[in-house]
Amino acid sequence: MEELKINDSLFIQSYKHDGNLHRTWSKGLLLDKSEHEWVVVTDHTWVVESDGRRWLTKEPAICFFYDNRWFNIISMVRKNGIYYYCNLASPSIYDGEAIKNIDYDLDVKVYPDYTYAVLDENEYEEHAQKMNYAHELKMIVEMEMRNLIKMVENKDKPFDFDCINDYLLRYLNYIQK
Repeated sequence: MEELKINDSLFIQSYKHDGNLHRTWSKGLLLDKSEHEWVVVTDHTWVVESDGRRWLTKEPAICFFYDNRWFNIISMVRKNGIYYYCNLASPSIYDGEAIKNIDYDLDVKVYPDYTYAVLDENEYEEHAQKMNYAHELKMIVEMEMRNLIKMVENKDKPFDFDCINDYLLRYLNYIQK
């Protein structure tokens, strides 16, 4: 399998626990990678939902995917600040086709002032029952949500302006070439 290189274009695919495709992003640009992390920017990218709805992202989003964490983080750069949308999901993999993970419903939305809201708790409970999430899986997802919230409260990477600004500048320099 060919390894991803900086500035490679790639797809992003999110599945549900039952194996059904949940959401796809038509393109992303790899800005950075390390042993356990891929940093990808999406900008004016088509997103396709499982029900066939399609929508175009409106602003650059710096996305952080981890192969050792049970979440991914999307930082949306808007005129009035940086908003984060954090998906509780399986560790991501890159299989030569796309960065892929399994979405576990719970989300944390973080506002520019670092207040946050946990979203989709009802959907999580419904899917946990319907798709028979194992007790151990639920324990992992819920523990990782607490770890994610601690990262937000401590303003750990990527929840700091300088981190996102550095990646945004890297992206803007790339598209100007």
